[in-house]
Amino acid sequence: MTSTGDPAVDVGAVDAALTETVRRTGAAIGALYLLSPDQQVLHLEALYGAPAEFAAPWTRVPVAAPAPVADAIRQDRLVWVGTHEEMAGSYPRTAVALPYPLALAAAPVTGIRRWGSLLLLWPATRPPRMTRRERSHITSACRNLARLLEEAAEAGSPVHGRGPRILPVTAGRPVATPALAAADFAERLPGGSCSLDLEGRITFLSSGAAELLGGDAGHLLGTLPWQSLPWLDDPSYEDRYRAAVISREPVAFTACRPPDRWLDFHLFPDASGISVRILPSDEEAPASLRPTRSLHTASPARAGQLYQLVHLAAALTEVVGVQDVVDLIADQIMPAFGAQGLVLSAADAGRLRITGHRGYPSRAVERLDGLPLDTSFTPAGRTLTTGTPSFFSDPEEMRRIYPEAPMVSGKQAWAFLPLIISGRPVGCCVLSYDHPHAFTAEERAVLTSLAGLVAQALDRARLYDTKHQLAHGLQQSLLPHNLPRFEGLRVAARYLPATRGMDIGGDFYDLLVLGDTAAAAVIGDVQGHNVAAAALMGQVRTGVHAHATLGTAPDQVLFRTNRLLIDLDPGLFTSCLYVHLDLAGRRVCVATAGHPPPLLRLPGRRTVPLDVSPGPLLGVDPDATYPLTEIPLTPGLMLALYTDGLVESPGVDLDESVVRLARCLDRADDRDLDLVIDTLLKEVRPTGQNADDIALLLLQAGTHQGR
Repeated sequence: MTSTGDPAVDVGAVDAALTETVRRTGAAIGALYLLSPDQQVLHLEALYGAPAEFAAPWTRVPVAAPAPVADAIRQDRLVWVGTHEEMAGSYPRTAVALPYPLALAAAPVTGIRRWGSLLLLWPATRPPRMTRRERSHITSACRNLARLLEEAAEAGSPVHGRGPRILPVTAGRPVATPALAAADFAERLPGGSCSLDLEGRITFLSSGAAELLGGDAGHLLGTLPWQSLPWLDDPSYEDRYRAAVISREPVAFTACRPPDRWLDFHLFPDASGISVRILPSDEEAPASLRPTRSLHTASPARAGQLYQLVHLAAALTEVVGVQDVVDLIADQIMPAFGAQGLVLSAADAGRLRITGHRGYPSRAVERLDGLPLDTSFTPAGRTLTTGTPSFFSDPEEMRRIYPEAPMVSGKQAWAFLPLIISGRPVGCCVLSYDHPHAFTAEERAVLTSLAGLVAQALDRARLYDTKHQLAHGLQQSLLPHNLPRFEGLRVAARYLPATRGMDIGGDFYDLLVLGDTAAAAVIGDVQGHNVAAAALMGQVRTGVHAHATLGTAPDQVLFRTNRLLIDLDPGLFTSCLYVHLDLAGRRVCVATAGHPPPLLRLPGRRTVPLDVSPGPLLGVDPDATYPLTEIPLTPGLMLALYTDGLVESPGVDLDESVVRLARCLDRADDRDLDLVIDTLLKEVRPTGQNADDIALLLLQAGTHQGR
């Protein structure tokens, strides 16, 4: 493809490729997600086969999120979900927000660089397994999309940031009869017939359908049924339409047209829209299904908004720390309600202390932080004191009620939502808008409900942060603050916590000086990610250190440490690799207890895993033995010791990951070992998202000159 420099041409080529991919694979819906410049968020760029409202919960997907499109780019693999049951097991948050029978595939779009993910959805009628040919088609389509994106970027008209675009759907079939004959055909059918597009708007209406619906065809055409017909304004009816669009399977339901006329609706969907047959119900519906007069004046929430609320609620159950709560509100809740600003605050000694914010300049945050809990002074104080939400559609409305409230942010509308835990207000969440915003009764109800979920998530997050600070402090005190300098040996080390979960674990490393010409390196991994794992890590490290400094042979160091763990009986297992370096004798002696073998790089030769005879994990067998492996310590030799968090990824073969790490090490420039570690981490973990802790220790022999 030769770019013309016209952005529309490059965007059109990408959109055409996405459309063609959906058609070739037989999918019903397709979406292209592109990475943000910082590679932390996937943005929906283009959508085919569904209205924009359906994708509202997923227009922004953090790369670290437990979602198919995020897993695809983070783990660099094709994600296949064949049934809704598989979806519920693997991606429960997505399943509750998309409760329809379907199959799904997400694949990384990568070329010279990582661009994003391709998402494809099929009706439940397709087989639950993907064939090799289908997998090949999807992989090829992703390569083609990456090529088009690269060409657009090189031509100076990048596609990223132009979406989300809703691509038009055409049936691709010639019309067999004139439009008038088709209309006559529909008119002759008993009952009523109408057609909806994928957005849900009425595009055709027979006279029989207009009569049964009780409306004029001219007023109904182009409208959404649940908006133009009040008696269809129920989320359950809209949900049936959504089910037909997503599943591509026929759907039926019964509804009552006031006062007592029951109608059967049969929906027949395809890629271009939905054909609807409307017939009088044969029998009067039972009393349990008859409509009752509502005592609420507010209209019910739209099905799409309800599913979005469910999606956000599921997301809030997965957040960990307070900053995660702030990020989730900013990344998903703010866009969902069109807000541009966020302030999350909590009560502290009679004042409101800001715990998180977005969309505010630092000066405004400084002015707002620490405001007194005076109900006459600020709406946040009243909200926190009374537990009642407050909504202000413009600054004048705010000034009428709170003339002394500081107006320092320049915002034009606000929603002050109380954060209530066990009946007690503990904080306030403020969503603000850059322009006046009228809050409907429906929107107020949804925001108030969401605030309760935020409060529960925030309460859990505070407890987590407290535990994390304790465990993280314990772990950091047990890891070496710096490694000793040893002439004739270059060393570098790095520890990275898991980016999900407690952010702590039992990975450890150490370098021990055993004399003028000898040293020992040790690396290990204690099972678990909690305070117990961190504490046991300290005990293992201390045990290894004590035995090694007495001059104990490597196999005996592991043997005696193993006996120590069995005596302590912590209920946790530990892997450990012990390397003894004799610089005078130019020998390396290695013993391992169930730990991944080190990588060995010789000058001028390929990097390969060292062939070692493994012993069992520490803390399992009191009589375990640990075989020794010896190799010559040649000048320039490099050993890379690492924990499994560096090479293990779901769905990726472990041996392939080790080979990939070896290739990266083979290519790295060894003039600066810290830069070598940076290179390895960037290539092996490009997203910076780690499901497990990572410890990495590099050792390179030089020419020993004596100490």
